[in-house]
Amino acid sequence: MIEEWIRDIKKQFSKDLLGMILIHNGVVRATSRDGKVVKGMRLSYSFQKLKEVLEDIRRRPGIVDVRVWINEGELKVGDDIMKVLIAGRLRTDVFPAMEELVGRIKNEVVYEEEIY
Repeated sequence: MIEEWIRDIKKQFSKDLLGMILIHNGVVRATSRDGKVVKGMRLSYSFQKLKEVLEDIRRRPGIVDVRVWINEGELKVGDDIMKVLIAGRLRTDVFPAMEELVGRIKNEVVYEEEIY
């Protein structure tokens, strides 16, 4: 998936607009933030809210493309939660956009329930 996204972006966008492609791959951890042992998680998300967040990020200066895949359902430790890609002109454009996007997905888009 990620390699396909990268190939597509490199073909689609002008080389003068594309200087960085940044990837995030969130994974189910074996422990919660407070140290409890986790067996897995249940995850769902709002497609409409994701669409709104992606539109906001795509409008940021220097960002040329944003792609997200979210794994819904009952996940085990080690399973991928989400994959996020942001492509842009400069790292000073892309890094802050990634930080904002992942934070907004976690806080506004997904619904997570850890399984103990």
